[in-house]
Amino acid sequence: MRWKDGFEFEYGVAEEVSPLIRRIVARNPSPYTGPGTTTFVIGRGNVAIIDPGPALPEHVDAVARAVAGEYVTHLLVSHTHSDHSPATQSLQAQTGGVCWAYGPSPTILDSLVDGAYDLTFRPDQTLRDGDRVRGPGWTLTALHTPGHASNHLCFALEEERILFTGDHVMGWSSSVIPPPDGDMTAYHESLVKLQSREDAAYWSSHGAVIADPQERVATLLQTRERRAYEIMVRLQAGDITARQIAAQIYPQLPDELTVAAAAMVLAQLIAFVRTGVVETGSTTPGISSVFRLRR
Repeated sequence: MRWKDGFEFEYGVAEEVSPLIRRIVARNPSPYTGPGTTTFVIGRGNVAIIDPGPALPEHVDAVARAVAGEYVTHLLVSHTHSDHSPATQSLQAQTGGVCWAYGPSPTILDSLVDGAYDLTFRPDQTLRDGDRVRGPGWTLTALHTPGHASNHLCFALEEERILFTGDHVMGWSSSVIPPPDGDMTAYHESLVKLQSREDAAYWSSHGAVIADPQERVATLLQTRERRAYEIMVRLQAGDITARQIAAQIYPQLPDELTVAAAAMVLAQLIAFVRTGVVETGSTTPGISSVFRLRR
């Protein structure tokens, strides 16, 4: 199968993409997941699994087949959205691997997208920025990259200079930043953090390899700056809610993505409120809150 960004894959098939990396794509395509969510297997013999994926029986079975005869030392979760972590429990039962993540889903959840979070997830071990896990011939370093989710981690494979970016950086689309857990200020800071690195390529959880990581990060930062300017223009024109502004700056968006667009605008409006440029009467700003430029 060939996705629109050039990503070639077969659902449920473990494909070797480098000496240390295999991938298995789950059959859960959607406007939010692109072609589907990718699970990565790192190493040979003693292996780590990055993002077990959604709780689809056929996907769990495909991942289990891919590591048959091998010892799963680590199950690593980039974040606890419902297409990344729910398969962890089933794979633990089949492989005995220990689950590592930044933490469980936050207690303050995004109400814009129903079912977005894996509320039952609990890691066996926690990872913080800079923590390392190792196996024979491979080393993975956790990078805390909040923004898309407060508990989001990227994982750097030191031996191949590959960064597994989860949903923080994707090639086929920009990441959605859904408040209140999604945070535009944190997202921007996490992108800047990646600019200081010298990764050879990014593998995200959705879509093709990103062979020009620095260029991709620069493009995302430029896009956010442009959107922030456009939102400010709409505030000056008299628009007062995230939905009103989103309808103006994303006029050709398909209906199924209008909620995501409003969430992105809301995240930027909250960032403006923090800097004192914009004001709102809402204690906890939401999709229906009124925003105005501070005079």
